[in-house]
Amino acid sequence: MIKVNGRDFPWEEGLTVTKLLEKKNYTFPSIVIKINDKTISEDQWEIMAIEDGDDVKAIHLITGG
Repeated sequence: MIKVNGRDFPWEEGLTVTKLLEKKNYTFPSIVIKINDKTISEDQWEIMAIEDGDDVKAIHLITGG
């Protein structure tokens, strides 16, 4: 089990940031991902493995004027 934005989410072997975003249907154009309070750059999303017990935060950036 992992935490995603403070809520339990089932962990599975081979789960990456990209796969998690797909499973959660997070399609926002600007998003910041943190795993255990460490910011993960977008170029690492496809290869960064999420481990059982990790705390993931998906922060949606909203801009406007």
